[in-house]
Amino acid sequence: MKILHTADWHLGRYLHGVSLLADQAHVLAQLVALARAEAVDVVVVAGDVYDRAQPAADAVALLDEVLAQLVVDAGIPVVLVAGNHDSAERIAFAGRICRERGLILRGTLDDLSPFVLADAHGEVAIWPLPYVEPVFARALPGGEAVDDHASALVHVLARLRSQPCGARRSLLVGHAFVAGGSESESERPLSVGGSGAVGADLFAGFDYVALGHLHRPQQVGAPNIRYAGSLLKYSFAEAGHSKSVSLVEFDATGLASVRELSLTPRHDLRIIRGRFADLLNHPDPQAPRDDYLCAELSDREPVLEAMARLRAVYPNLLELRFSALDSTGSGAAASGDHRRQRPEDLFAAFYREVRGEEIGDAQRRVFADALATVQAGDGADSGRVAS
Repeated sequence: MKILHTADWHLGRYLHGVSLLADQAHVLAQLVALARAEAVDVVVVAGDVYDRAQPAADAVALLDEVLAQLVVDAGIPVVLVAGNHDSAERIAFAGRICRERGLILRGTLDDLSPFVLADAHGEVAIWPLPYVEPVFARALPGGEAVDDHASALVHVLARLRSQPCGARRSLLVGHAFVAGGSESESERPLSVGGSGAVGADLFAGFDYVALGHLHRPQQVGAPNIRYAGSLLKYSFAEAGHSKSVSLVEFDATGLASVRELSLTPRHDLRIIRGRFADLLNHPDPQAPRDDYLCAELSDREPVLEAMARLRAVYPNLLELRFSALDSTGSGAAASGDHRRQRPEDLFAAFYREVRGEEIGDAQRRVFADALATVQAGDGADSGRVAS
């Protein structure tokens, strides 16, 4: 039996204000073509189908088109579960109706039954397990002791394993952060103030565990526990990644092989480095100029209108860093996910980038006073609206 394992589509995602929907449609067309060419028996999608819980209409339309091409046109069953970015109820909508056509949609924990397929060697049970939020696992019978992601998954897996199934071979489709996996900058943490990580040992007994959440293709803990990775590079921290889907093959005894099938992006995501004048006047003739780019400048002095001038040569330049003006030498002032940084740290990085020196105590106090004034104003405005 051949299984195509994919995850983390994040349909509707934006990168530095640029919609990636056309780029996602481009690689999803390749995914459909690969599924047909390899004559796979089923496609499993391990969560984070959308980038947000309330996806835009065009993102929903793209998912509808891809699923129709797989299930209706090609006759390939699809097992799709919700991830932490998805709305569980929206993913699960019409699940009982779609099941009749070979589209298995699982968002909530109400149904933990397997989807069973057969080949020449017998049956394979595919267990769709959506992202397990501890609060929902606690609401299940016997879940009173659930207090974190690990105990939630233990409880839900115990209930899943108690379901009757006579298949000798099994595959679990899940969405979780398994300890030991390599994280990327573009993943949303599963818990506030912690990693939300779970142990690989929780998945013992399954012939293959098809995971979503981490954006780098990788195995974790054992060769049969694997992340397919995201469809595209979703941050410049992933510039060195190669994106793919995983072709999983079962033989009579279980997992026989896993092979990565590469996906070619419409626009690659790269970092270019050098002095401003060199990047402006001597672009690499071998590299496409319309890739999504971050320019890391080594100039030791500020450059006037650097972004606008470089965009005349690189139309999809999305980010600019001054590595020499950053005391760490890594360009961290302009990199990283700003949502994970404190306002005072963001301002200190901005000050360092513009002035080429570290912020002083006096400047920190001025910023703190200004921030307090703004936050107090927001609170007052909120109070007026509420009243």
